[in-house]
Amino acid sequence: MLRRCRQPLAWVLGQCGLGRPPRANNVADEIRFESGTGSEHAGMHGAAILWPKPLDRAWCGFAHGREKFGSAHTNALMANAALPSRVTLPRQEGTESEKRLEKRLPLDPPGPYSTLASILKGRSGRANIVTRSVRQPMSTMKGLLLLAIAGLAVAEDGLNAWLRYSPVANAQALRGRLPTGLVALNTTQGSPVNTAAKELTQGLNGLFGVRLSAAKGDGKGGDRPRNAVTVGTVAQFVNANPTVRIALPELIEDGFHINVSGGNVRILGQNERGALYGAFHYLSLVAQGNVSDFSLASNPEAPVRWVNQWDNTQDGGTHGSVERGYGGKSVFFWEGRIREDLTRAGQYARLLASIGINAVVVNNVNANATLLAPELMDGLARIANVFRPYGIQLGFSLNFAAPQMYGNLSTFDPLDKSVIEFWQNVTDNLYARIPDMAGYLVKASSEGQPGPLTYNRTLADGANLFARALQKHNGICVFRAFVYDHRNLNQTLDWKADRANAAVNFFEGLDDKFEPNVLVQIKYGPIDFQVREPVSPLFSHLRKTGAAIELQVTQEYLGQQAHVVYLAPMWKEILDFDLRVDAKPSRVADIVTGKRFNTTLSGYAGVVNVGMNTTWLGSHLAMSNLYAYGKLAWSASADPAAILSEWTKLTFSSDPDVLRVIADISLASWPAYENYSGNLGIQTLCDILLGHYGPNPGSQDGNPWGQWTRADADTIGMDRTVKNGTGNAGQYPPEVAALYENIDTTPDNLLLWFHHVPYTHVLKSGKTVIQHFYDAHYNGSAVAQTFPKLWESLKGKIDPERYEHVLYRLVYQAGHSLVWRDSVNNFYFNKSGIADAQGRVGNYKYRIEAESMKLEGYQVYDVRPFEAASGAKAIVTTSNSTQGIASTVVGVESGKYDLAVNYYDQAIGNSTWELFLDEKLVGKWKGDQEYILGKAASPYIDGQTATRVTFKGVRVDKGAVLKVVGTPDGLEPAPLDYLSILPEGVVD
Repeated sequence: MLRRCRQPLAWVLGQCGLGRPPRANNVADEIRFESGTGSEHAGMHGAAILWPKPLDRAWCGFAHGREKFGSAHTNALMANAALPSRVTLPRQEGTESEKRLEKRLPLDPPGPYSTLASILKGRSGRANIVTRSVRQPMSTMKGLLLLAIAGLAVAEDGLNAWLRYSPVANAQALRGRLPTGLVALNTTQGSPVNTAAKELTQGLNGLFGVRLSAAKGDGKGGDRPRNAVTVGTVAQFVNANPTVRIALPELIEDGFHINVSGGNVRILGQNERGALYGAFHYLSLVAQGNVSDFSLASNPEAPVRWVNQWDNTQDGGTHGSVERGYGGKSVFFWEGRIREDLTRAGQYARLLASIGINAVVVNNVNANATLLAPELMDGLARIANVFRPYGIQLGFSLNFAAPQMYGNLSTFDPLDKSVIEFWQNVTDNLYARIPDMAGYLVKASSEGQPGPLTYNRTLADGANLFARALQKHNGICVFRAFVYDHRNLNQTLDWKADRANAAVNFFEGLDDKFEPNVLVQIKYGPIDFQVREPVSPLFSHLRKTGAAIELQVTQEYLGQQAHVVYLAPMWKEILDFDLRVDAKPSRVADIVTGKRFNTTLSGYAGVVNVGMNTTWLGSHLAMSNLYAYGKLAWSASADPAAILSEWTKLTFSSDPDVLRVIADISLASWPAYENYSGNLGIQTLCDILLGHYGPNPGSQDGNPWGQWTRADADTIGMDRTVKNGTGNAGQYPPEVAALYENIDTTPDNLLLWFHHVPYTHVLKSGKTVIQHFYDAHYNGSAVAQTFPKLWESLKGKIDPERYEHVLYRLVYQAGHSLVWRDSVNNFYFNKSGIADAQGRVGNYKYRIEAESMKLEGYQVYDVRPFEAASGAKAIVTTSNSTQGIASTVVGVESGKYDLAVNYYDQAIGNSTWELFLDEKLVGKWKGDQEYILGKAASPYIDGQTATRVTFKGVRVDKGAVLKVVGTPDGLEPAPLDYLSILPEGVVD
């Protein structure tokens, strides 16, 4: 709904939950903005804000997106003084430019890592080829550009992920133990068994150069070639071989059996999907060089192994093409309709089938009711057709208020007869098009979304409305437990208010009220995908209703794929946690697989959010999380380190150095991220009011979103005890409740989740809380500094495209971890007044604050939040068209140093900076990370846009003039924070 608002710009941004703009010299007296829909958490309101008057450096146009402010149209728009009230940009689906640039080819890391041309992708699908002058003359850079372009022919872009089927070492020596013939027990085009046969043919040819000869007919008698691989279902095999007597293991739905004897291989599934899973598993083993004889049976531990995609039908708006997605635009939707070309959807289905996923919910839980239109239902059927050969079923998210919003009814009351009839008709129409549709996913009565509570109905009433409509079609209703009322949460007025209590409170007393085809989907923790949370207590309350655990592959709060964070160890810790229900072993894994309470409907939901980027998630290393999710959903006993090793072999190489380095980085990544982002159970201290990305610990409190820390000058932490606090600890079974109620038995890593303590409280380690904060943030960022060096040791062992892509992100992460370290430490130092025992916090002997330099065309700017800048200040150009110069005389002794520059890369322009020593260019770089990193973009000068570039091994003479020249672009004023002259190898 478009509304006219006569309020200052700052007021409107505040109402939208967006705080203040970086600078606004002109304030519009009339502002028009569109209201956004509910967000998957935290105040993301206000799309398409439009100003009719000129603005200087004020923020223009908010769209919570991953590829925001990237188009040539947008940059041109922002460069102009006057903004039109509405802009319509013509775009075409699937243009050659879009298809080519979705690859996001390898990008130059800043500093000494700049060796390749960058092909950068903007929202309009236009390419800007940018070379960075970093210690190389232009002639050298031109040569490198030509070499880079020549090398792209053999580079890998990540599209095939772990299904590359690249040649195995010693392939010739192993071929004698492989099949040469193929018997497919179902050759019907589009059947999963036929797909398995094609996959086996492609895989063995790529891995070993073996060309399988297909048998005629069904493989009976003389049609069966010698040394053959037979693939099909158990029933198909018995039918084709009625006289053969073999012992087959017991298989359940989707299970498979593999028997290998010499060159004869038998792959049988309980159903066709199981046969396909078996084929992928066999190829995974031989791709790792395992061609020995073996026999195995594998059954999934849970029947529901779903992926949730938070895809929107439209790009732009509050959440962009994929909400909380950092890998490009939706593979399903384009401009309000289903894509004509669904090739990428089919490739996605292939990847998911290879790790045992059996359904994909293709649209956002904040659903658009217009998807119920007949032409869009037809489009959904096309997606289902693409999925079907891989055994993937389509799931669909619903908007609870669709009867009113789309069906023109006066109500969406779940007990109203007309509403019941509406949903039955919708369901019947969908199944007429998609007979094997998996079912519905429903988010209701949460974060402003409509639901049954609107009419004082229970959540069971809401879930059962859809479950009953699905029953005759054998579909299931997955109902999310992410329900809370942010409008009535007030930490100031109510000490006992606690969002963590919401799920249990809302579901209490409903366990036996749900239809048998309802599955309750529960986030792993009580809040929202934090770097560490206790297990949700709701898992222990639902004993008659099936439960699925909701894990998040997309790293919404955990670095958004710009930081490497391998999540399998965290998930494994959660799945292994024992809730001790009725004083009996009650692992979360046993609850969500139905073992503990004997529920037949149970499982896993992974929020993945891939996009059109050929890396799928925006980062090659992030794909280890998708692979691990599938493996753990199949078997919770899988070991995260073993999963990682397997993924590395299939994705990169079996080279011991490659395996060691990726393991060293990945297995250290979650502890490191926890250390520099938020520890002791305080949650991820990111900006929860904007992009959920950079540091902003102050944003946790003083708002109704309930991710509070209750930090003041003396104390910190949520008191969730029964005795004095919110009572959240009492929602757990007695043994666990007693553990968390007592501060002495609460694990230190959850101390501040359950207890409100002084900063001087002494931990079990002997450190105070505040000193632990200081030390952990330094330790975590120090670990992140090791990642680029480790990766550099693999140069020549990884193809150039993926090598450069990963290196760029690791270098960025190392720099941004310092931003996290300093922001959080200075925030709590300022709040508590307690100094770091080691004297590090607030003392940076190698830094030159930009505001202390001689400024020409630059002016000092007070950064908010203050801790997002060293010394709480930065410098910005005095106007949008003025070049800024900041200079100083070097006082260090002559020698070689690493020169680091911390600056801000806002998503409202592409400023350029040049670093000089005595008028000699050291390096030049551009503020273009919004095109390179998929993270949520930000228009502000803050912890989300703060970043660093480092030039290594630079000769610096005492008395030389060090100068930075900043050229603004669009609305970005070439902002600078500080420079550091560092002894080689030292990080300030």
